[in-house]
Amino acid sequence: MSRYCREDVLRILRLPARQLATWERAGLVASSDDYSFDELVQLRKLRDLTATRISVKSIRRSVDAMQKVAGMANPLQEFAAVRSGSGVAFRQWGALVNPVTRQMAFDFELTPCAGMLIVRANGQAPSRLSNEVQDMFLRAVRLEERGETLGDAKVLYETILEMQPNHAAAAINLGTIRYNARDYEAAEAFYRRATEADPEYALAFFDLGNVLDEQQRLAEAITAYERAVELVPQYADAHYNLALAYERVKEPRRALRHWTTYVRLDPSGPWASHARGQAKKILGSERLAIVCRHGRTLKIAG
Repeated sequence: MSRYCREDVLRILRLPARQLATWERAGLVASSDDYSFDELVQLRKLRDLTATRISVKSIRRSVDAMQKVAGMANPLQEFAAVRSGSGVAFRQWGALVNPVTRQMAFDFELTPCAGMLIVRANGQAPSRLSNEVQDMFLRAVRLEERGETLGDAKVLYETILEMQPNHAAAAINLGTIRYNARDYEAAEAFYRRATEADPEYALAFFDLGNVLDEQQRLAEAITAYERAVELVPQYADAHYNLALAYERVKEPRRALRHWTTYVRLDPSGPWASHARGQAKKILGSERLAIVCRHGRTLKIAG
């Protein structure tokens, strides 16, 4: 069975190292230097659940409850995960099981009720995916990790989009292949396609912001990043990139807000010290003015 080193997992899933470390601390995945394909799928599910604004604490609570209710060792590997309100339910034997409340509901997959978002290993929003498309996507992910089979992965992703034009995850991965090849125009087109296919997929807007940033289209990049943090306010990387972008367009006050948010979300990460330094620099050298209620202006000096 294929194994994936930690660096490969972070690259394939485009995960910040600190996000993986957070899941490890929460006990959602075992700390390891290499992972099986099933564990890769589990990590993708965690990434996509997090992108739907479910907290790590809520995911942990649901996983623990499902282990007790169903006696499953690893519910994230054995069942499809489903967002239900602010928590997680699991698809089991044609029903949706909320392990915390111990309630079951019919699985109306074609017409999901409001507030219930189906999250699969491929991150696709609600839709019925054939087994064939799912298998193709997982094969493409495995092919994408090796340079010599990257072309085969690209062909598979393109075939998936021919079969299912609104497959957001395939569009994102094709965009990333193009991005890494510095074909920014094509990457942008695929990322935009993903945002249209799933307007609540924060990762798609984040990736779109990155490719627009590479093209020096900062105003558009900021709009994309802002949408990402609107969808997922705890999206630390998007706050970090927003802060950088606002500094580059000479809007230090807005940059400051995102630097401080980033530090609050990731106080001990590898980029936290840089974010703190930038915030202090803005406060100390930009002479930000605070306009008081009666019209007096106070300046924050260094």
